[in-house]
Amino acid sequence: MNIFLKEMKYHRKSLIFWSIGIFLMVTSGMTKYEAYSSSGQSINDLIADIPKSLRAVLGFSDLDLTKASGYYGMLFLYLLLMATIHAVMLGATIIAKEERDKTSEFLFVKPVSRSKVITNKLLAAFTNIVIFNLATFVSSIILLGKYSDGEAVNGEIAILMAAMFFLQVLFMVIGSALAAVKKKPKTAASVAAGILLLTYLLSIVIDLNENLEGLRYLTPFKYFEAKNVMYGGGLDVIFVVISLILILTLLVVTYVFYKKRDLNV
Repeated sequence: MNIFLKEMKYHRKSLIFWSIGIFLMVTSGMTKYEAYSSSGQSINDLIADIPKSLRAVLGFSDLDLTKASGYYGMLFLYLLLMATIHAVMLGATIIAKEERDKTSEFLFVKPVSRSKVITNKLLAAFTNIVIFNLATFVSSIILLGKYSDGEAVNGEIAILMAAMFFLQVLFMVIGSALAAVKKKPKTAASVAAGILLLTYLLSIVIDLNENLEGLRYLTPFKYFEAKNVMYGGGLDVIFVVISLILILTLLVVTYVFYKKRDLNV
């Protein structure tokens, strides 16, 4: 029994739909950029007229929105939301679905250890995340190149995709750790999604109040903001280290708690 291939097959349709969705999101965003650019009015001037609180909620930052790369940087927040939602739900469901679907007994009567089951499930989730990230990368390269008007954008897109990948993996293991710890696996996905929403809302609150800047360490959405990553800024080493520590810690939590728990069959 190949658990990895079984999980890949199980999540195949979902991955296809999510990949199509991210493609349509990039297409919609860059089409709007073209419409703004052809209107003759500066996008920056339009954004400047919007109240600061609304700009924070909508994800508008200090990027130059007259450039395709700057507009993509603003769009990146929405792509990141899609990617992290996909990752956190995947991490939670891929661990908890055996108990949710009452198939634990069928799986664990096989001559395979829990550690091997978890490893194969996490590898399948990781592979799904890589494919989703590549789908976003390819979509962005193709569509942004169409509207960039000769601007070099591939490097900026690549570094943003690296930032997205860190957060995808982080939220995936948040989901898997919750599924391993919680006694009711059906609620793991909803709790994981709630944590994602709270951290996103915290990032907005920080944007609204500069005095709360110190709280940025509590929300992954402030780790790799497009305005800091693009144009030579790169990935902040501190936040890369924090992300890796959190990922490793949550992986340990997933293994330790899932191996000890009493499964609902």
